[in-house]
Amino acid sequence: MKIAVVTGTSTGIGLTTSLYLARNGYQVFAGMRNLAKADALQTAAAAENLPVTVVQLDVCDTDSVKQAFAEVEKTGPVDVLINNAGIGGAAPLELVPEAEHKQMFETNYFGVVRCIQAVLPSMRERQTGSIVNITSAVGLQATPNQIAYSASKWALECLGEALAHEVYRFGVRVVNVEPGVIMTSIFENSAEQTRYDKRSPYQPIMRRNGKVFSAGFKRAVSPDLVAETILESITTDDYKLRWPVGPDAEGFMAARTTVRSEDWIAMGADLTDDEYNEKFKSMFGIDI
Repeated sequence: MKIAVVTGTSTGIGLTTSLYLARNGYQVFAGMRNLAKADALQTAAAAENLPVTVVQLDVCDTDSVKQAFAEVEKTGPVDVLINNAGIGGAAPLELVPEAEHKQMFETNYFGVVRCIQAVLPSMRERQTGSIVNITSAVGLQATPNQIAYSASKWALECLGEALAHEVYRFGVRVVNVEPGVIMTSIFENSAEQTRYDKRSPYQPIMRRNGKVFSAGFKRAVSPDLVAETILESITTDDYKLRWPVGPDAEGFMAARTTVRSEDWIAMGADLTDDEYNEKFKSMFGIDI
C-alpha cells in the first residue's frame, strides 16, 4: 500500500483528501498542527475503517516537520506528499503589517519547502514519488486586496514548475492544483483580518474584490472535487503541471493567454461598477 502524507487536514480540502485517498488504496498520514481538532477526521475514518493516521505536524516548525516525517517513515517511505496547509486573507498592501506578510509566506511557501525537503531525498533515490502543491486561482492571476496571499501562491506556482523540471529525470512527479473558491473555512483561519472600511481610499477595490468572491461562492465547488483532481493528477498517464479546479480557476487559467497585464492593471482606474463588471466578465468569463 502506497503511503501519502497530507498537510493541513483538520478541515476542508485536507480532511476530504485524506479520506478520499484512503478510500482509494493509500495509507494516509494526516498532518495537523493542533491535534485537538482531529476528532472530525478520526471519526470519519473510523466509521469507514479507513487507513488514516493523524500525526502532529506544524509546517512552520522545522523540528515538527522532521519529527512527523520520521514517524511516518517507521511505516515506510513517502510515495505521495500533498502540500495543503495554508492560510488566507484580504487587505490592500498598505494596510497589511510586515509581520503578516511574513506569516503568510512562512505557512504557504516555506512550510511547503520544509515538507518537500523532508521527502525528496528518498523519492529521488527510489526514482519515484509524487508531490502535489495546493496553490490557488489567485496564484494564476495577481489579485488586488489579496497581495500577501496571492504573492505567496505565485511563489508556490513558481516552486512547483521549477521543481518539476529539476526532478523530472528522477521519476518524481510535481503538480500544482489550483482551486478557485471552494466551500472551506480557509478565510476564517486567516493570518490577516479582512479590513473593509467604507472611508478607506481603497474602498472601491476592497468592495469589488468582495464582489468577485461573492460571485465565486455562488458557484463554489465541494472539496470532494479537489480531492478527485488530486488523485487524477498523480495517477494519470497524461501528465500536466497545472490543474485548475472550479469555474473561477478555469477562467483565470484561460486568461493567462488572453489578458494582457496592462489591461488588467488598467481595471484599477476610476471605473463605474457597470464598467468594471463588464470588463471583468469579458476578461475572465465571470459575472460579478
